[in-house]
Amino acid sequence: MNIKISDVANLPSRFGTFKVKAFQEGHKEHLVVYKESSAEAPIVRVHSECLTGDALGSLKCDCGDQLAFALKSIEKEGGMVIYLRQEGRNIGLLNKINAYALQDQGFNTIEANHQLGFAADERTYEIVTTILEHFNVKKIRLLTNNPNKINSLDEIEIVERLPIIIDSNEHNEGYLKVKKDEMGHLL
Repeated sequence: MNIKISDVANLPSRFGTFKVKAFQEGHKEHLVVYKESSAEAPIVRVHSECLTGDALGSLKCDCGDQLAFALKSIEKEGGMVIYLRQEGRNIGLLNKINAYALQDQGFNTIEANHQLGFAADERTYEIVTTILEHFNVKKIRLLTNNPNKINSLDEIEIVERLPIIIDSNEHNEGYLKVKKDEMGHLL
């Protein structure tokens, strides 16, 4: 697939000042938010888009808190957040909201996806290798709780998994329990 890559731009934010670069893969445009690091294995967070959590502060998930945790870590130590446009575990915003409606009826996150005809998680991570190669990164310390993400990044050397520690709330306790018990997340 033909990948288009943007120029580098500065991004001052409430978390610090970063550089940003976009990667266009077909109809999806991914973003890399980074701060230079001299580490042989920089911190990398592969984060899938979650409009409701990242931008709107939804309490139904832990996505926005994970993104904030990652950006704070990158500000302190350098590294990058690879922001993948895979809304709703890659089922899209419309289907994600339909899944939310099913969750409001008592289905858990996996059951809701299945009701809509999707797997529990439809995300893929092939573009991550391309992005890391572009930045000449061969080894990483991966900031994640998701073992599937670790296993999917088999073309890059992960020298350490860094956990993301986020407090739960009354709205996401069930969601986090499903992630841990049924999806094997390391929470």
